[in-house]
Amino acid sequence: MKILHLISSPRGNESYSLKLGNAVVEKLQAANPGSTVKVHDLANAQFPHLEEVHINSFFTPLENHTPEYKLAIKHSDDAIAEVEEADAIVIGAPFYNFNIPSTLKAWIDHMARAGKTFRYTDAGPEGLIKGKKVYVAISSGGVYSEGPMKAYDFIEPYLRAVLGFLGMTDITFYRAEGLKMPALQENALQKAIDSIKV
Repeated sequence: MKILHLISSPRGNESYSLKLGNAVVEKLQAANPGSTVKVHDLANAQFPHLEEVHINSFFTPLENHTPEYKLAIKHSDDAIAEVEEADAIVIGAPFYNFNIPSTLKAWIDHMARAGKTFRYTDAGPEGLIKGKKVYVAISSGGVYSEGPMKAYDFIEPYLRAVLGFLGMTDITFYRAEGLKMPALQENALQKAIDSIKV
């Protein structure tokens, strides 16, 4: 099994989404001896936010690419190649202002390309990245999976929608939540790790 681990937290080893993502990777490796892991730290090797040159490079035929377009599209091509090569993708997604960090959003923006990772048909849009298993490791200071704050959780619905749009519909979410709540914080991470099944 080829595993791609995407890290989006800037907190390094202090990151709970990293710790939870690492636990998912370890369980995948234990269940699939001989697996390889490729780590892509989006916080330290950031994808640029989309600019006009990126959009133009996406929609210009390759034979008409200028040197500037070739450089601009490389981020997207590399991201797509990493995902296409992987069997399983582990995404660390810390809760930032009710959604994912901008580093992860920038990666998604480079992944979502008409004609490359999705296409429009007479029956509607079709995702072209198929046969992948995705695990998302969410960390949050509060509890957003249930209760009165559930309406503020835009991570799970957004990732389920956008990854599904690209063809990645087999997604499992794990949550380390309540990390800043006195009654929950001591056991929050371990509870999340104990819930992992791969």
